[in-house]
Amino acid sequence: MTNRQIALLRGINVGRAKRVAMADLRALVERLGYREVRTLLNSGNVVFTVPAGVKGDPAARIEQALDSELGVTARVTVLTAQELNQIIEQNPLLAVADNPSRLLVAVLSQAADGARLQPLLLQDWAPDALALGDRVAYMWCADGVLASVLSQAVGRAVGGGVTARNWSTIGKLKLLCAHPA
Repeated sequence: MTNRQIALLRGINVGRAKRVAMADLRALVERLGYREVRTLLNSGNVVFTVPAGVKGDPAARIEQALDSELGVTARVTVLTAQELNQIIEQNPLLAVADNPSRLLVAVLSQAADGARLQPLLLQDWAPDALALGDRVAYMWCADGVLASVLSQAVGRAVGGGVTARNWSTIGKLKLLCAHPA
């Protein structure tokens, strides 16, 4: 039996230091034994299937291989396709979000890091909005992501333990999960 997973690499292809060709990333993930490997965009989003015989934590294995094979240090967060569907179904900010590029889903490396975000719920972020899920923070950045004080606050609260994708990318990842290579 196999299951679909999504690896979200933090900081890949941002700036000059961490550029990785998506063909190289796909090949690396395949060498680790994963199958039906597909990348999305040029930003370190990888969808793959974990065959039954492949052992170990995919996030740790991909992080280690990036470092040893490509000389790139990057945090990797892995979601199952089921977790991705749950994130999509539970998004409480869809009613206020009118632009998918300004609606962010910040995926936590560790679900326990959500406790660090709880105090942020007590603040008024208008015109932005914040909601928390099981392993994510949903952020509506009304004036754009770069101008959002909220997105900066979430990043500071959890440090390197978070990576964010906009709602458009989340939808594209769902489609990739539904249609393996």
